[in-house]
Amino acid sequence: MITEQELRLAPDTEYMSDEQQYFFKQLLLAQKQHTQNHLEQIKQQLANPPECNDEADRAQLEDDMAIKLRLADREYRLLRKIDSALRRLHTGEYGFCQETGEPIGIERLLIRPTAEFGTDVKVISEEKEKFYAS
Repeated sequence: MITEQELRLAPDTEYMSDEQQYFFKQLLLAQKQHTQNHLEQIKQQLANPPECNDEADRAQLEDDMAIKLRLADREYRLLRKIDSALRRLHTGEYGFCQETGEPIGIERLLIRPTAEFGTDVKVISEEKEKFYAS
């Protein structure tokens, strides 16, 4: 299997070769397993809350539960993104911007393996979000 260093040094002509696709598939599968394990831990904590007799303890517990629920929601969304990236790998679309069709780039994929858009498209999208949110 190709290493991360070899991946970084590979020429552009090898972009998304079978070896590189295999690397990212393994990376995504490992990330999925880690996320599923973390989500299971959160579920267990939510299902078995400690007893609270004090009002302050109860308030803290409710805050903690709200945070865990938000975290669980984020983990579920990440799992959907990982599954989407794995489908794109299967169809040969992985590593290419869904808007422009241009390569996303190895560096960006190493940082965010679930990336769907190139950096330029993502920056423009975020700027639009800021503009319309104001």
